[in-house]
Amino acid sequence: MKTLRRASALLLTFLSLWFLLPATADAHTKSTSYSRWNLQEAESRTATVQVRLPLLELTRFPAGHDWSAYLRDNLRLIAGRETCSASEPVRQAQAPTGWAIFRWKVTCPEQGALTLRSDVLGDVLSSHLHFARVANPDGEIRERVLVAGTPQWTLETPPGESPEDSLATTVPGYAVLGMEHILGGWDHLAFVLALLLLATSLREVLTLVTAFTIAHSITLGLAVLGIYRPEPISIEVLIGFSIALVAIENSWLMSGQGKIIPTFMVGLLGICAVSAIAGFGQLTALTWIGLGIFSFCHFELLRVHPRPERLRALVAFAFGLAHGFGFAGILMEIDLPAHRLIPALFGFNIGVELGQLLVVLIAWPLLRLLAKVHEGSWYRWLAEAGSAGIAGLGIYWVVLRNWG
Repeated sequence: MKTLRRASALLLTFLSLWFLLPATADAHTKSTSYSRWNLQEAESRTATVQVRLPLLELTRFPAGHDWSAYLRDNLRLIAGRETCSASEPVRQAQAPTGWAIFRWKVTCPEQGALTLRSDVLGDVLSSHLHFARVANPDGEIRERVLVAGTPQWTLETPPGESPEDSLATTVPGYAVLGMEHILGGWDHLAFVLALLLLATSLREVLTLVTAFTIAHSITLGLAVLGIYRPEPISIEVLIGFSIALVAIENSWLMSGQGKIIPTFMVGLLGICAVSAIAGFGQLTALTWIGLGIFSFCHFELLRVHPRPERLRALVAFAFGLAHGFGFAGILMEIDLPAHRLIPALFGFNIGVELGQLLVVLIAWPLLRLLAKVHEGSWYRWLAEAGSAGIAGLGIYWVVLRNWG
């Protein structure tokens, strides 16, 4: 009966989150846009521009919004103090799924140092990141991240500095980007918090975090270096599933390890497989069947294994591989030249780890403190409610990303 009550509470949490969350929620991907500037011969002072915007970002404005005029006014090349003239941005008919692409041409006066300025989406979202990539006529490629605090980039090398020092985002800059990425990526944070909720010792926390870190560092490197790049949408669905599974596992462990919760979950995955066979959703039926088998075996192993924390560490590692591919999304979109990949990858990964460590250092002591108050009753309530809420978010993200 106790298990049934917990399962019912978990289901109610799923349903309430479904109605409360906005239909356009996107947990993992930060608000980002990308531009490529191909500068022509120095004498002509012209450039061709290509801008990529996620379709989600277009929904931040009313229907019928004039995006051509908006981009021309908010993404500018400036010569000295004079804004370069720009042709009408044209939206391309062919674009990758989930993206809008605009192209246009810019012509600048003969005098004045060139400066690139981006105010794209800054008027509706101050945390928006714009990645600018500039190719010189001689083939040199430079990149920089433009944000609300530093929206301009002077496209020339000051005396005494090399282009690498002044015209490219530095390793510390990518570290800051990595930290912002994980702190703004609610799905990654939800996964880490779900792991921490039932951890009983500092050693277990270190094991879980280390397993997750090693795994996502491996796949982050594989993706950014171009060695292996799976379909992004499949990774996003899998990330949502990982959150749901770990949180549901928490609820199952606290409810006495009955059969209702695992059976309910495997049944849902079976329904997902049938949906895929009928042609709905992004994942294949075989993938859903594999996730169902994995979930069933995982719950059964937890039931009989004398050291369940070791199994949880293995799960953290396994799903950390998926989260690493998710982390790689921003760096892959920038399309950095080869000699810039390693510094960017190193700095970004350091930032991710620092952000993750910050979350652990804040959450873990608070959880331990609650465990000592009122004989741990507050902690148990938080662990149950937190696990149910995180599980609801995970399932919501799976539904939105696979069928939305």
